[in-house]
Amino acid sequence: MSTAMPPAHPFDDDKLREECGVFGVVGVTDASNFVALGLHALQHRGQEAGGIVTHDAETGFNQQRRMGLVRDNFTSASMMERLPGTIGIGHVRYSTAGSKGQTAMRDVQPFFGEFSMGGAAIAHNGNITNAMSLRRELIERGSIFQSSSDSECIIHLMARSMGRNIPDRMEEALRKVEGAFSIVAMTRTKLIGCRDPLGVRPLVLGKIGDGWALASETCAFDIIGAEFVREIAPGEMVVVTENGVASHFPFRPNRARFCIFEHVYFSRPDSILGGRSVYETRENIGRELAKENPVDADLVCPVPDSGTPAAIGYSLQSGIPYAMGIIRNQYMGRTFIEPTESIRNMGVRLKLNVNRALIKGKRVILVDDSVVRGTTSRKIKDMILDAGAAEVHFRIASPPTAWPCFYGVDTPKREKLLAATMSEDEMRDHLGVDSLKFISLDGLYRAVGEAKGRDKNAPAYCDACFSGEYPVAPSDMIEQGFEAKTAAE
Repeated sequence: MSTAMPPAHPFDDDKLREECGVFGVVGVTDASNFVALGLHALQHRGQEAGGIVTHDAETGFNQQRRMGLVRDNFTSASMMERLPGTIGIGHVRYSTAGSKGQTAMRDVQPFFGEFSMGGAAIAHNGNITNAMSLRRELIERGSIFQSSSDSECIIHLMARSMGRNIPDRMEEALRKVEGAFSIVAMTRTKLIGCRDPLGVRPLVLGKIGDGWALASETCAFDIIGAEFVREIAPGEMVVVTENGVASHFPFRPNRARFCIFEHVYFSRPDSILGGRSVYETRENIGRELAKENPVDADLVCPVPDSGTPAAIGYSLQSGIPYAMGIIRNQYMGRTFIEPTESIRNMGVRLKLNVNRALIKGKRVILVDDSVVRGTTSRKIKDMILDAGAAEVHFRIASPPTAWPCFYGVDTPKREKLLAATMSEDEMRDHLGVDSLKFISLDGLYRAVGEAKGRDKNAPAYCDACFSGEYPVAPSDMIEQGFEAKTAAE
């Protein structure tokens, strides 16, 4: 069984990293098998590590945590026999907070704690923006932390609560937390789901036979044959048992600010967000991109795989033929041999290859989901030109990423973001392409269903990575010297 973290691939170096994925079930036989399948469907949200906790009347709470992919760790009969029970939760991780590498096993979720009224486990997707100050306060009051993860703060806050039961203690703990969180937790008999008041990160409810499921995305329900019931509302907490779902709203009402980048890149295209197909939304983004930024060309080609729906939309709107000008090696994966330095220098060519016969002599539009540091975009451009393309035009299915995210997405420091230091024309020259255009923020809002574009006074989404307007102040980062955008900007 693999316990090593899969090596990062050079192609992944220029992408925003997905946050984490959470999944839980109650009222099903062999809950751990359903959790493993759900986590497999959510693997795109985190590939560093995963964990599962279950409860069984005879053995009590059972937990297994491993570095690496779900398929390498949670598929054998011997492993799943260690996780009996009819209730369970799981987590796949990319470390947006906490340590990285082989020393990070202590940070792998779900976290488990024993309280006076019994045990509870918790899995968290998002980022607590006041975790450092909470941690200092808790340590001063005697708490002993076992991990470097921000999520452990919730367990300690629950332990210090005087609530009558686990849901009450979780409510009290989460009222002290700032930032973004979608949480799946469990006791011996209860599955608990909760979203922060702004609903930045996704969480959905499903029905499977006589049981229930919670997940980061609806695609996790498809793999287990569950029926999507609804989204957990921003600021809502649900307590689910075999008998049904109890819902309440423990937080002060607030205007929702769901992460708009979930529509652009993070979520799987076969998921449903806000009642909308992610695939169709990305196709709409491509259409808006073509309306805003037309160019004479011969082919529209996606940068696989995330640029594909937007490229199809661009082609349909522009009338320029769609073509697979770049072919992705489906067997490359993240478990490829540890490359030597000479192999590393091949960079993106390990994963992508140009369809030379198609590209030669053509004016090519490349559609990608984002430009972060620009390193991969330059390599792809070089590959296209080496294959004989006459022109290369980049069309980007998101606005320029000019600000870091502090709500559960691993982004570089602001000075490392290309759009933070260069104008669009300067980025075009830096990448060495014939043209470079991004969809506007208004165009992106139209693509996700806001007909008039972005309401400057009341944006419907969290778009801080594009606008610099943070709906929750990133307290810890400001304390460390981060300068947030001022009203004048």
